Amino acid sequence: MAIVFDRPHALIDIPLHYCPGCTHGVIHRLVAEVLDELGIEGTTVGVASVGCTYNSYLYFNCDMVQAAHGRAPAVATGIKRSLPERHVFTYQGDGDLAAIGTAEIVHAATRGEKITTIFVNNAIYGMTSGQMAPTTLIGQVTTTTPYGRDPKIHGYPIRVCEMLSTLEGTAFAERCAVNNVANIKKAKAAIKKAFLVQEKGLGFSIVEILSACPTNWGLAPDKALNWLEENMIPHYALGNYKGADLEV
Repeated sequence: MAIVFDRPHALIDIPLHYCPGCTHGVIHRLVAEVLDELGIEGTTVGVASVGCTYNSYLYFNCDMVQAAHGRAPAVATGIKRSLPERHVFTYQGDGDLAAIGTAEIVHAATRGEKITTIFVNNAIYGMTSGQMAPTTLIGQVTTTTPYGRDPKIHGYPIRVCEMLSTLEGTAFAERCAVNNVANIKKAKAAIKKAFLVQEKGLGFSIVEILSACPTNWGLAPDKALNWLEENMIPHYALGNYKGADLEV
């Protein structure tokens, strides 16, 4: 019997530690499928961030490096500049990338570092008990905004793709989601294009992926996917923000 669906070779066959309904696992699979399809598993170096994905180095069957909180783009820069033939990616959450790591990601992008960033946005701090993140929506309840995020007190959510797409060094920026099959397919296509942009040496590439966090949102997994569609996508519009016409 022909095998029509199997675990990607680039994804190690061990149980994931994520909460039930968390879509980090889906995103891990998409990255691994792209590494398989491009045949670059053996030339790829991933940089793990701090957050829910702190131990993503356990899951990818490629070389991995652990970075300090927020410093994944700096670590990736050093790896890519010293080993320019490698495919280098960072895997970061919204707290790691858009809070403590804001300067790192902005300057990596503006320098046009030839790295790929997989940015997972679930609008909350997942690992540390559900505090407000830079991407938390207006009115969203978290452990540090029990009455909802108030822009007069807490400011406004950061739209990372829109911000980084204004920088000359950014070659490719796209926002996707993994709340249904159609969007999952689009997310995989964006991840593949981001790696191809790096392979061509065109500049910095980022794929932002809207992801569900049922545990800290206080929702069942299916309801969390509905919440993402009804609340996150209207604020964080899906689509390509830069580089849609690149020849890769």
